[in-house]
Amino acid sequence: MFRPTYPIRTTRLTLRPVTLDDLDDVHAYQRRPDVVRWMLGAEPRTREQSRASVLAMAGEDALRAEGDCLTLAVATDAGVIGAVELVWRSRLDRTAELGYVIHPDHWGRGLATEAATALLDWGFDEFGLHRIYARCHGRNDASARLMARLGMRQEARHVESYLFRGEWADHLVFAILAHEWWARAATAEG
Repeated sequence: MFRPTYPIRTTRLTLRPVTLDDLDDVHAYQRRPDVVRWMLGAEPRTREQSRASVLAMAGEDALRAEGDCLTLAVATDAGVIGAVELVWRSRLDRTAELGYVIHPDHWGRGLATEAATALLDWGFDEFGLHRIYARCHGRNDASARLMARLGMRQEARHVESYLFRGEWADHLVFAILAHEWWARAATAEG
């Protein structure tokens, strides 16, 4: 089993497992249409749907087997403002997929970048991943910019590769390798 030492602290954030006490904060962003706009099959959630989501996320506190998801609450002094996750895609290839969501009231401050950076650090440094990738809708410019800020390169644009709300949509795939992540960190420190 692989689990971060909790909490993970950054300059402005605390990353920790989700708990049922986070329901009000999680529902505050999950109920918003602008949060689920680019999520496949997602609609704004009712409080009961958010409760089910929080219960599921609360069990995602470690990576036990390939396919597991590690979901961490992104907390500030104001409460939980979002979540970041790593999905363990391949044990053999040491690969995981990054995901993130931040309440729109906190967009534009670099908090998603800060949270994702902390999770990538753990994924590469502690968990021993070789490659981390992330995907987004081809028109989700904010998510694509975030992945680029993390140092991820765009590896693919899958043209009209999936049905999204009744229309064919493009998928963007970004990724970064462990040695690229470490080189980026060394450059930032130097």
